[in-house]
Amino acid sequence: MNRFIIYLGVALFGILFAGCGSSFDGQLRGVEDRPTWRGINPYGMVYIPSGSLHIGASDEDIFNSYIQRARTVSIPGFYMDDTEITNNEYRQFVYWVRDSIAHTLLDNFYVDERGEERIDWEFEIFWDDEMLEPMFVPAHMTVNRRKAYDVSMFNYEYRWVDWQRAAHDRNATINDLVNIESINIYPDTLVWIRDFAYSYNEPLTRNYFSHPAFDDYPVVGVSWKMAKAFSHWRTLLWDAFRPDEPNSEDFRLPTEFEWEYAARGGRDLAPFPWGAYSLRNSKGCLMGNFKPGRGNYIEDGGMYTVNAYMYFPNDYGLYNMAGNVAEWTESAFDENAYAFIHDLSPDIKYDAQPDDPDAFKRKVVRGGSWKDIGYYLQTGTRSWEYQDTTKSYIGFRNVLTFLGRSIDDL
Repeated sequence: MNRFIIYLGVALFGILFAGCGSSFDGQLRGVEDRPTWRGINPYGMVYIPSGSLHIGASDEDIFNSYIQRARTVSIPGFYMDDTEITNNEYRQFVYWVRDSIAHTLLDNFYVDERGEERIDWEFEIFWDDEMLEPMFVPAHMTVNRRKAYDVSMFNYEYRWVDWQRAAHDRNATINDLVNIESINIYPDTLVWIRDFAYSYNEPLTRNYFSHPAFDDYPVVGVSWKMAKAFSHWRTLLWDAFRPDEPNSEDFRLPTEFEWEYAARGGRDLAPFPWGAYSLRNSKGCLMGNFKPGRGNYIEDGGMYTVNAYMYFPNDYGLYNMAGNVAEWTESAFDENAYAFIHDLSPDIKYDAQPDDPDAFKRKVVRGGSWKDIGYYLQTGTRSWEYQDTTKSYIGFRNVLTFLGRSIDDL
């Protein structure tokens, strides 16, 4: 046995020496040919540094719900979109899905070095090609015979890993952890009619997502699952154009505590993103897009939604963290969440199944919207909506976890 150990040690030393080449000097230096990492700077995002946050009600708990208990949590640094995702940004996603369907119908594929079929995006699409007819509504069913896409075909399929199950089920295989999701991603334009009875909003239904007048307005009519699909596609888009760089974290929705931390703009306990205790500035001007008074929607400068860059940003450079549209977060809603969440980067996740009770399908919504009273604009106010619903007053923005201690270290 001793002789075997000696032989093994000599063999191992020989392998190490041969593998390290002439630079081997017996020192522990780590692997020296690792790729460099200088961080990233995503377009349209701002950096939110790590820090602590006192969560809880920003003002009186007017509903006596006691769902916002005061406590301190710590949040790692991340990037966040400086505005809500706009119609034109979301349209890029819709067009990508549209074009991928067209390329599939036209059989525009190539085989990559791994032997997998991939869409060849270099092919030009001629939309009059008869092979693309299934993508359009039949002429006899259109209004004024205008050519229109059959948006019911605009489905996006993606895969995601159930990390919660991986942490708790040690016997789970990769097949158990990877989930396949398929969802129609075209915005629900009928929300403008459905959300308001006895109200003439048909012009918004016809134009809000399609007309260039609204390109820079926040996208609405997007469910929580549609926002998740967009986030996955955005990651796919980012990685496809940087194949030789180490992958960063995925784009995703913010947790409700990341959202609150970013909304405060570095002003702890601030009830509104601008730091003051009032909805107006010293000149009496309203600071966000909401419902002031009773039915006087236009007083703040916007009757419905407004341009995503309207009003002043908070101290982190984030626009409309209060008002305009409320925003989906990653977190599942639980009335008693503040009583049991961890104080280190807290979050609550739950993958609700179709046959789950409705209460399990609630996701946290933050920020208030153009149709809400001022209470919902407060940074500490919690609200929720069902994950599979679409509304004319809920949009979203993405975040990206920062890898490292501080951006100043890069």
